[in-house]
This record gives sequence, structure tokens and C-alpha cells, in this order.
Amino acid sequence: MFKQPLEIDPFMSPAVPEDENHAIPVLSVRAGRPLEEAIALLGDYPYLLVEDEDGHKIGHLSYETVALTMLEAFKRKCAYLDTILETINESCTVIDEEARVVHWTRGAEDIFSVKDEDILGRPITDFFRSDQLEILKSLQDGSSVLHQQHHAREDLVVLINSNPVLLDGEIVGAVVAETDITSQIRLNNELHSTSEKLFRLEEQIRKTSASADPFSYIKGNSQELKRTIDLTTKAARTMASILINGESGTGKELFAKAVHHLRENDDAPFIAINCGAISGSLFESEIFGYEKGAFSGADAKGKKGKVELARGGTLFLDEIGEMPLEMQVKFLRLLQEKRFFRVGGTKEIEVDFRVVAATNRNLKELVDEGKFREDLYYRLNVVNIKIPPLRDRIEDILELSHYFLYEFSVKYNRPIHGVSQEVMQSLLKHDWPGNIRELRNVIERLVIFSDNGEIKTDDLPAEIERITEPAVREKTHLSVKNGSGTLAEQLQEYERAVLVRELENAGGNKQLCAANLGITRATLYNRMNKLGISL
Repeated sequence: MFKQPLEIDPFMSPAVPEDENHAIPVLSVRAGRPLEEAIALLGDYPYLLVEDEDGHKIGHLSYETVALTMLEAFKRKCAYLDTILETINESCTVIDEEARVVHWTRGAEDIFSVKDEDILGRPITDFFRSDQLEILKSLQDGSSVLHQQHHAREDLVVLINSNPVLLDGEIVGAVVAETDITSQIRLNNELHSTSEKLFRLEEQIRKTSASADPFSYIKGNSQELKRTIDLTTKAARTMASILINGESGTGKELFAKAVHHLRENDDAPFIAINCGAISGSLFESEIFGYEKGAFSGADAKGKKGKVELARGGTLFLDEIGEMPLEMQVKFLRLLQEKRFFRVGGTKEIEVDFRVVAATNRNLKELVDEGKFREDLYYRLNVVNIKIPPLRDRIEDILELSHYFLYEFSVKYNRPIHGVSQEVMQSLLKHDWPGNIRELRNVIERLVIFSDNGEIKTDDLPAEIERITEPAVREKTHLSVKNGSGTLAEQLQEYERAVLVRELENAGGNKQLCAANLGITRATLYNRMNKLGISL
């Protein structure tokens, strides 16, 4: 097909003129040949007869018809381009080989406060300093940039994409697209400041609490959890990079903080960054910081990046699988060299910190798909710790529920006197795809909707199957009365009834009973001994 769409109507094409004295040379060509080839042939033949696949004449081409057709195609292209540039919100600037502005969108007017009638046709250097124009680099040396932060002026930070315009291998202009991210950076700074204050408060609470155990915030006594804590303790005794794998809501950040407290002194910083919560445009300034004068209202001394703040401590990279590929290259270089440049800076900064990364995705699959760098994967995956999901440590549901019930009864000033057997059975039967975070939310909901200190089945979320009282009594043979004894006593009595029922169903086979409950045999023996069930 022609590169420019040409439709030839043989009934509208003027007839080939005849000369009684001289024959006019013509050449027959098949429809669908490249336009450039047809134009070259018109240098030797004033007319080309166009045939279809069956050899039937369907029209002819001449310089005149080609010129008219190309003019129409050109006008259509210009109409499309003008509409695109008028529609987009972003700033888009196009310059020619003389650096004169060819296109200037409304987004550019809004960001730079320059009207298109003032700048179109004039050199862009009349309005901006040459050293502030990334588009000039693309024009001069053909370089391209993608998602790069740029200080367009002292009070403005933009995210830019820039490319040269090439025609037959020659640079004939350049294009730059810019998005204002100044407000995003300012909001992110406020979030960072708030997060730092929260961490300092957590540290003060931890230091003043009676327990110095770094795992004190991690609740549960299942064998799977204890095994994970043991592996984490061993890994934390080294300076090796640790990769924590676990589904969303399993408490990966709690394990990362425990590692930090085990291997660092009390004054060492713990700096966390959620790679899935920060837009790609902010990553570079968040990781490396920026120099002074980045935007109005910023610290006059600039801003330190996360890696600089983590010097002598721990940098926690949550959801590391969401880190943009272009940042993975720079971060790998940082891990290898322990030095970096701030955005807009020229001074190299040295840092030393330990890395703990976490993800709920399979990084090896991301590596195979080309979405995560293999060299960075092996750099981070020196020690791999897998946090078991809540459905694999069902015995911890009782302790966690008790803990959250106390937390929210205090928070909302709603004393809880009892939890029905149906509610507890419903909680134990649920699969918990959201893990501990989901359980915490459910317990908070139950406390909020509690009536006269009683937790009812009707208040459970719709996605949790409700176990009716007859079914509970049929399966567990419970004799506990609702509201009798303290909450802890009721929970223990309920757990004892569950274990007795499952042992009966398994015919006394403890291995089978443990498998049915989704726990290890050692955990079963421990719980039986604690609850006074005959071994």
C-alpha cells in the first residue's frame, strides 16, 4: 500500500491527453506500490496507468493528481495534529532546526505563563535560558530523555520526555512534553514529614514499653510464625540484604522493623518507602533527594533523599516489585557503589545503609517477564524470608481476634462482654485473603456495631460465611454459654471444644487432626497441653 493513502477513481480521473504528432509515454503499474516508487517513475513517465490485480485499468497518476492527493493527506494530518495538541492538558513544545517554536500548547501556556501568539515562530532561547532547556540537547545531539525530573525554573519542577525529530536520518527539530509535578513533590514532602513523626512516636512507645522484644508487635504462637521469626532473627544477625515475601496484609513491615531493631542501635534511622504508593515521576527525588531551589516553599537547603536519610541505618523498600525499570538501574548502581548524586546536583554523596525489601509478588516471574532486573533481584535476594498467610496459621486467629477486640474496645470505649460461638466459628472458617489486615478491619467493624457489649453474627461482613448456632453445636458440642466468663476464658474454652471435636472426628489420630486443622503436630500437642486436653 502507499504510505500516504491514495484513492483513485477512474471515472473522476481526467483522460490521458492525446497528441496526434507525438506518442505520450505511459507505464502501467499495479495498485499498492509504495508512493515513493510511483513518484520516482513519474520522473520518466508523465502518466502512470494504475491496474488492479486482474490487470484492469482503474485510473492513472500524474504529478498533478499526486500533488493534490498529498496536499489533502497533509491537511488531514495537520488537522489531527492540531486537535491532539489542543486536547492534551500537558505542556508540549515543538521547535524546528533553528530552535524556533513551531507548536506551543495550552498546557505550556499554563506552566510557563507565555502565550502562544508571543512565542510561536520565535527562538525558544528568547524566553528561557539555554542551560534550562532539555529540548535543545535533543536538537543539538539527538539525545532523548524519558520520565526525567527537570528544574524548568527555580519555582517549578517538571517531569519531561524529550526526543529529536528525525527526517531521513537528519535532525530537523525536537519535541518535549512536560508535566508539572511541583505540587506532588510538596505533598510528598508533607507525607514524608508525617511518616517520620509517626515512626519517632512508635520508637518512643517501644523504648518505654516493658518488653524489649523486637517481635512484640507480631502476634501469634503458631509453629509457622515461630519458625519465620527464628529465621528472621538469624538473618538479622548479619548485614546481608533481606527480601521478605508475603501476601498483602501479613505484616511485612513489622518484620522489617524487627530486623532493624535487632541489627542496629537505638539511634539508627529506619527509612521506609512504598514503591507501589509513589508515582514514577517522584521516584528519583524521593530516593536521591534534590538540590536547593527546586520549587517555592521548599527547604532552602534542598531535600535529602531516602538513601541519605537511611545513612547508618535501614532502608526498607516495600513493594519493591513496583519500582519502575528506569529506577532499578540507578538503584542497583547505588547499591554497588554506595554513592549518588541528588537531582540537579553535581556533588557526589557517599552513603552506607542496610537494605530490607518486601514484596507480595513473585519477583522471579517478573524477572522472566522482563519487568524486574535480574541483577537487582539477586542483589536484594541474599536472604529470603517467607511470611505465612493467616490461612496457614489458623490457630493464631484466636489470639489476634482477642488482641484486636481489646484494641478497638478501648479505642471506641465499647466494652465487649462476650463473643458468640457462631462468630468465632465464622472467623475460623474464613479464608482471609486480606490476611491480618482484613481480620483487623473485621474486628473493628464488629466492635463498632456491637450492642450492649455483645458481638453478633449479623454484624459480620457479607463475604464471611455465617455459621448458625445449630451447626456450631452439632459440630463442636459446645456447652459454653454466651457471656460466661472473661473474653479470654471464653476463647480458650471455645478453642478447647474445637480441638476435642476434631480429635474425635480423626479417631484420635493426631497427625490427621493436625492436617485437618492446617497446623503442625507440634502445634497441636502444645495447644492440647495448654488447654488440658488428654494426650
